[in-house]
Amino acid sequence: MHFPGPFALIDANNFYVSCERVFRPALEGRPVIVLSNNDGCAIARSNEAKALGIKMGHPWFQVRQAWPDAGITALSANFALYGDMSSRLMGVAAGLGPEQEVYSIDETFIGLAGIPGDLARRSHAVRSRILQWTGLPTCVGIGPTKTLAKLANHIAKSAERKPGSYPAELAQVCNLAILPASELDAIMAATEVSEVWGIGPRIAGQLRMLNVRTVRDAASLDPATVRRRWSVTLERTIRELQGQPCIGLEQQPSAKQQIACTRSFGQPVDSLEPMVQAVSEFAARAGEKLRAQGGRTGQMLVFAHTSPFRPGKSYSKSITLALRRPSSNTLDLVATAARGMRAIFKPGIQFMKAGVMLLDLAPEGQEQEELPLDNEGEASERLMSVLDAINDRYGQGAIRVASAGTQVKKREWEMRQQLRTPRYTTRWDELPVART
Repeated sequence: MHFPGPFALIDANNFYVSCERVFRPALEGRPVIVLSNNDGCAIARSNEAKALGIKMGHPWFQVRQAWPDAGITALSANFALYGDMSSRLMGVAAGLGPEQEVYSIDETFIGLAGIPGDLARRSHAVRSRILQWTGLPTCVGIGPTKTLAKLANHIAKSAERKPGSYPAELAQVCNLAILPASELDAIMAATEVSEVWGIGPRIAGQLRMLNVRTVRDAASLDPATVRRRWSVTLERTIRELQGQPCIGLEQQPSAKQQIACTRSFGQPVDSLEPMVQAVSEFAARAGEKLRAQGGRTGQMLVFAHTSPFRPGKSYSKSITLALRRPSSNTLDLVATAARGMRAIFKPGIQFMKAGVMLLDLAPEGQEQEELPLDNEGEASERLMSVLDAINDRYGQGAIRVASAGTQVKKREWEMRQQLRTPRYTTRWDELPVART
């Protein structure tokens, strides 16, 4: 890991909502929310929806009751669309600098080392290009460290969305690296410590008890004292606020220590077969993720439970199963998931969620092998490579294990997505048709 500062953070504004507006321009200026799995609660809100007082995680049924005449448009999450739009965003954003770290679906850090000239002007140009080529509005924060770049991005978004919160010239693109010391000090004094990347609610509360309420207060702390009282992680954050790079770009995502695939059901499920179908599907998806990072798993946790919000019997059960040998083969994982579900299933229970978690992960080649008496491993790897290639080319679920059910009829455990828009960029059959 290295520290090619200064850094920029490019962040798409209200990303899920913005993706929907690209293909439905009539939603501009209107309150829009994107709902979670099964259309349960708000996971993204337009600025207009935020202005109404709709909070992240607000249940949809409460939103409908509280704002019946606000003209709110609610949409089911369309993750196929958001994922593809994210790839387009990251591709254009990479033009800002020579090194890139994709931080999340809508955020990317760019290393700006060696870039000559006015970085703010360059960032405005890239921002305009992203808007022209993808339709997505973004903000850019620039700083000598990743933490300050993240803070600068917050300032750029706030200055645009809330006029008067920060100087207007910092809207859309904010470069903290070139601000005079007095202006930087004033901005830090006007920003709550909870806005600092890496300082969560618990730590922020502890800091406030010590009268550390603003970013300026945090930046004045002694890093060594912070390390002794809290952790080396918070020490790095404080040093970064002081302008000392401690967190470098991660150009390759680190391997996950656990891989989980879980989902709430569209309706209660009370029979074994659809429950086995569900965990078979989840195990197959988890296997794809595992193979993508070149790993194998030695254990699997399988769980299922009822809804805490529904009347009736409450039930929650999980089981951890060891695989006969570490594997990333979908057939091994599906068989283990099915075995686990059969062990924890209880008749007469209205299940609303299930999932699998792959544990004891290790890179291929680092696990204890058995004496190879056949070519089963080689054949398995070839089969999985073909499976992944077909699903990658033709779409998720183009080939699936039989135990996950078929697409002949809707599987009863599948999510409700009654308000989902078409997957415009990845499905030919969902392209809009112009009629005269």
